[in-house]
Amino acid sequence: MAGKAEAIGPRNGHELAPLNARADGSERPHGVTIVLQGSRGSLQREAPGEDRAAWSGKLQFFLSIIGYSVGLGNIWRFPYLCQQNGGGAFLIPFLIMLILEGIPLFLIEMAIGQKMRLGSLGVWNTIHPWLGGIGISSCLVTLFVALYYNVIITWVFFYLFNSIRLTADQLPWSSCPQDNGTAELECSKASATVYYWYREALDASPSINDPGVPRWWIVCYLLLAWIIVFFIVMKGIQSSGKVVYFTSIFPYAVLTIFFIRGITLPGSADGIIHMYKPKLEKLLDPTVWLDAATQVFYSFGLAFGSLIAFGSYNPPNNNCVRDVLLVSVCNALTAIYASVVIFSILGFKAYTMVENCITKEIKVLARHHIAGFTVNSTHDYFREEFPLLNTSVVHAFNLTGCSMSRQLEEAAEGTGLAFIVFTQAILKLTPAPFWSIIFFLMLLSLGLGSQIGIMEGMLCTIFDIDFFKRLSKPVITGVVCTFCFFVGLIFTTGAGEYWLKMFDSFAGTIGLVVVALLEMIAVVYIYGHERFTNDIYEMTGYRPGIYWQVTWRYVGPFIVTCILLSSLVFMLINPPTYGAWNADEGRVVKTPYPNWVLGIAVVMILAGVLPIPVVFILRRFQCLAFDVDIHQGSIRRIETTVSTKEMMSDQDSSESEDDIGTTGRFDDSSSSDEEILNTNCTNGAVRRLAMKPIGHKPTTFKMDVVDE
Repeated sequence: MAGKAEAIGPRNGHELAPLNARADGSERPHGVTIVLQGSRGSLQREAPGEDRAAWSGKLQFFLSIIGYSVGLGNIWRFPYLCQQNGGGAFLIPFLIMLILEGIPLFLIEMAIGQKMRLGSLGVWNTIHPWLGGIGISSCLVTLFVALYYNVIITWVFFYLFNSIRLTADQLPWSSCPQDNGTAELECSKASATVYYWYREALDASPSINDPGVPRWWIVCYLLLAWIIVFFIVMKGIQSSGKVVYFTSIFPYAVLTIFFIRGITLPGSADGIIHMYKPKLEKLLDPTVWLDAATQVFYSFGLAFGSLIAFGSYNPPNNNCVRDVLLVSVCNALTAIYASVVIFSILGFKAYTMVENCITKEIKVLARHHIAGFTVNSTHDYFREEFPLLNTSVVHAFNLTGCSMSRQLEEAAEGTGLAFIVFTQAILKLTPAPFWSIIFFLMLLSLGLGSQIGIMEGMLCTIFDIDFFKRLSKPVITGVVCTFCFFVGLIFTTGAGEYWLKMFDSFAGTIGLVVVALLEMIAVVYIYGHERFTNDIYEMTGYRPGIYWQVTWRYVGPFIVTCILLSSLVFMLINPPTYGAWNADEGRVVKTPYPNWVLGIAVVMILAGVLPIPVVFILRRFQCLAFDVDIHQGSIRRIETTVSTKEMMSDQDSSESEDDIGTTGRFDDSSSSDEEILNTNCTNGAVRRLAMKPIGHKPTTFKMDVVDE
């Protein structure tokens, strides 16, 4: 029998041999023989299944990871954090957190996905069925994020199509409307770019309690965004893998174009110096380190399940350690590079604002014949004489002095940076429509690259569920995208930006951090850090050393726990608010969320966390059957007789589970060539379960159930 089983060879890492043959080849009415291949320490698939997708090449995988990890946060979040947290000094905690938190957790997700060759749900079921809720939580949180992330792509589409003009004067946000009515009055109190964002693009309502009906133009662009996402991800990496060549490379081309143009502009050096001038005293502020840890966590896209999915498409011998290090370095350098580009342009914007300010204040001083100013006074003369002016004169005429640093300190992040501040800076470039088009094409590429990864993480989890394997991928993807579109209509109302802010603050924070913490605990302490180290060694030939062991076991979980606790404390201490547009004053007013919205926020947080304890309780007390397939690493009864039914049941509570459990792991404590487990059968006889190596392969075993 052993010879026959060896000839068959395992196709999926484990193989069920004939159930009615004895070891000597003779037929017998009872018993079961199972041939298993894998290390004695862990049980998983050693080769991909016939239906498992795979990358077409190393470049496609690398670009997909880069496109997913390098997202909008590198453009509009990291520069803001640098500016607010000590300039160049912020790079110190950022790089430290990258080494201690980001890279170790990144490798955990990539390596465990590559080893198990399953999505997020399958991986955690494989490690232990009680942990199946981690995959469900990850999938739900990913769904919440996908809902609002595509809305940002929707707004990018709106600005992109409205950028198709011939001259800067024709850009719709270049000037205020001339209707002698409320619109002109509202715009005059704000600015043309601010007015265009809140009134023309969003048609913002005064509060989240008064959303109004969906704005038809945003609905159309949202539909376009979801249609494009559907066609990109409908066949998994077979379709999305072709798009990443554009979404991953194009942003770097645009950044380089902006960099070359930016450093030639007046004021760009001031912007870059302001950005990276180190303020070392900021390093004593704990919030700076917390911001660095949080930025690293979200910039890698950890805990979404996407990295596990991407890793599962790799061949088993792929050097995932090298990939993690390359992507990590690329991610960090991209954030720094993007910051230089952004602040070179913002420095130019500040320069033009200062020049206009000086011109206006010279006219004021000349009109009142102060300090010898005339309408022809130069800007250099203003800079020399203004510090000498009497403070009473300065206050009387509301003079500011037009400071460059003051302009640069007016920081913005997120949508405010992309759709207000940067659009205003683009108006100063020539030709403005060209720069606007490539800028929003870059944002579109970054957004789609991240959205592809987010959707892939969620859909991979769905595709790994047996029930959905009966349906084609395009059908499942179409259903998911349609559902997301209709739910996303809430973001097309006048309160759309307020809802997006709420989703961003609650849906993708606590749940992700909890999932990440439990992922580290599951792999390091349940699956076993030594077993995981051996898995990486088998795949790459590199054995992780003391750095990896310390960060996996102690430092990483500690940092993630600090992020979780600080997030909870921050929510409790500072009541959540959103920026409501006040048309009468032409500005954004901080407004507390109403209680019913906070209730929805709490429900979203619980939806992203509760599956973990619920699945644990249900499976711990056997309220939920351990119905997992053999490719998930557990032994499942395919066919048994009455005498072997109890022993081979998935819910067997016999003592044999101490050595062979639902997780599919064998006890490492035994070093003998034969491991024997005895169990009482229903007819009073004793069955002996024997496991022996087959041939000269130390990782291929035969298990016999022998009548005694």
